[in-house]
Amino acid sequence: MAALAVVVIVGVGFRKAGAALVWYDEVASILLAWLTFYGASLAALKRAHIGFPKLVQSAAPQVRFCLVICREVIVIGFFVLVAWAGWRVLQVLDGIYLASLPGVSARVAQSVIPIGAVLFIIAELLSFAELWPALRDAVRKPSE
Repeated sequence: MAALAVVVIVGVGFRKAGAALVWYDEVASILLAWLTFYGASLAALKRAHIGFPKLVQSAAPQVRFCLVICREVIVIGFFVLVAWAGWRVLQVLDGIYLASLPGVSARVAQSVIPIGAVLFIIAELLSFAELWPALRDAVRKPSE
């Protein structure tokens, strides 16, 4: 986030001075994409994404168990697909470079797609491992 802020501030400063940097728009866009993907992975690790916790908590333990398992399968399945598609994008971008920075491969810029997806999957699995004991115990307890 700091790098993005620095790039934007420097870019605006140079533009105001009449010496616009040709690369700052493209670099800022790439940094924003990286921030978004990696931030989403961190949010997944902390289970901080938008959800319906009251709805899930109000369900019976067996239903809650099924909802959480279905959610994990859907989310992980989706990000497996994103990682695969991101890998395919990297193959297509072989030999292509950024327009404003011809020394930087487009593959570097777009590498966030498969890397971010794999990080999201890892974060989901780690956070699910922490959630699993409480979820399992809730299903095992008799209804009160």
